[in-house]
Amino acid sequence: MTDTTTLAKLQIDSRGVAWLTLTRPEVHNAFDDRLIEQINQHLDAVRQQAEQGTVRVLVLGSEGKSFSAGADLNWMKRMVDYHLDDNLADSRKLSAMMQGLDTLPCPTIARVQGAAFGGAVGLAACCDIVIASERARFCLSEVRIGLSPAVISPYVQRAIGSRQMRRYALTAEVIDVDTAEHLGLVHQSVASDQLDASVDNMIDTLLATSPQASRATKALLAEVARAPDSDDTREHTCRVISELRVSPEGQEGLASFLDKRPPAWQRPVPNRSIPSCSVTTQEPRS
Repeated sequence: MTDTTTLAKLQIDSRGVAWLTLTRPEVHNAFDDRLIEQINQHLDAVRQQAEQGTVRVLVLGSEGKSFSAGADLNWMKRMVDYHLDDNLADSRKLSAMMQGLDTLPCPTIARVQGAAFGGAVGLAACCDIVIASERARFCLSEVRIGLSPAVISPYVQRAIGSRQMRRYALTAEVIDVDTAEHLGLVHQSVASDQLDASVDNMIDTLLATSPQASRATKALLAEVARAPDSDDTREHTCRVISELRVSPEGQEGLASFLDKRPPAWQRPVPNRSIPSCSVTTQEPRS
């Protein structure tokens, strides 16, 4: 019998903002194979709409007091009996989720209201912008239970650098939000009661930009990161800016700047209809 339980929901508002929300607060939004599958399906849907320009921004969040506790305990118990091939299959699905989030064409925001442990640190690192509550805490906790932050390591190491990755991946220390901001994992830390307003402000900032230019810039930065100092990269950067200049959206952007008027993609902000992602006053789990 197919399990139809909703573990992650996707809602897209009238502005083209996609809200992907983990809905397992009773287990601190921990991952299992079912949740990973649902997230992958939602990311595929968002990717298609982002490529068409109908989704402009993705916000990744969760219900309850924790952002995500990482791997679900019951899932881990089942994995004890898995053979190597079964573990590889599961790991590849997790890897597909991280890569899918990391490579979405549209800008992405992680809304982190509480504890983000294990693989959840990877989710945050895969987002373009991380806004976190003062109650947020992060931990690469895998070595405590004889594992490794293997699948998420490329994304977290990119975010905080190899030197800091060595420390926190080997010690499994809990990282408070101020330290996470200093490391570069978090872009903005705010009071808990200001989290949603700060996310809203960032959404408005992103929606003021050219949809086409945002997609092109995100793809460009990924290409530059792979080979920052090469003739091919330099040629690619010249081609990107040249193609944008002659595109309809690029022409509109330049014309609006010269005419001192808003570009066509900047619409009045309607009344927001934002899915509930409440922050509780309970302390996050250690």
